[in-house]
Amino acid sequence: MYDLLIGPFQEFEFMRRALAGTVALSFGAGPVGVILMLRRMSLVGDTMAHAILPGAALGFMVAGLDLFAMTLGGLVAGLTVALLAGLVARVTELKEDASLAAFFLMSLALGVIIVSVRGNNVDLLNFLFGSVLALDDPTLMLMASIATISLVVLAVIWRPLVLDCVDPGFLRSVSRAGTPAYIAFLTLLVLNLVGGFHALGTLLSVGIVIIPATVGRFWARDITGMVTVAVATGVVSGCVGLLVSFHTGAPSGPSIILVAAAVYVASVLFGPVGGVLTRLLPRRHLEA
Repeated sequence: MYDLLIGPFQEFEFMRRALAGTVALSFGAGPVGVILMLRRMSLVGDTMAHAILPGAALGFMVAGLDLFAMTLGGLVAGLTVALLAGLVARVTELKEDASLAAFFLMSLALGVIIVSVRGNNVDLLNFLFGSVLALDDPTLMLMASIATISLVVLAVIWRPLVLDCVDPGFLRSVSRAGTPAYIAFLTLLVLNLVGGFHALGTLLSVGIVIIPATVGRFWARDITGMVTVAVATGVVSGCVGLLVSFHTGAPSGPSIILVAAAVYVASVLFGPVGGVLTRLLPRRHLEA
């Protein structure tokens, strides 16, 4: 049992670094994913994940594998795509989801071309699928800082953010905090996707944001419970996924996401809040 569960983390530093990185990602991305799900913006997260690729690729072209350049490039690219998509939706008749889809495809194609021109196939694979087993100290500090910033900012904007999900009309009638809270939330989303990009790549970083949040929906009815389950799912998926990768030789990033997906499937079937079996079981009728 020791060799199966504890030994890999005890004996290998790269496994401990990878675990620390996934834990930091889970604490930052879990609450953001829950709000994203409640706002019915889950696919927006996927779009934003791909939007950071050209910015990170430009940073790679200018400075190579420099953490600051790639992070700054990804952050600027993600925020730019969000602003441009919103602008197009407001000045034309195109809906925002279609606008985001168009920018998502352009960003992904442009990023792949930039990486291919400047780097090689190995660089392209790292950009698309990440390298969680190669996290160094500066990258871990970045991911921990993003998680800390996310938790602090969410604590400040939590009330208007949640109220905007539940009753935006009421929030607009009593406060003007909705728009600033939404902008801050989009910034946190891009930050967490940039952090996830360094570990899981642009194709899988959104998985650690969305899948644990959807798991939480099947196990809790209140938002606090959903956030708790989402964070726990992310941490457990990271730990188990890394062990699966270590013992089988499978890629670490996809292994983490597949473990989270397995938890999601189990939640769909057995979750006490709207799961398949729960809905099939007879319910007690209320008595007067």
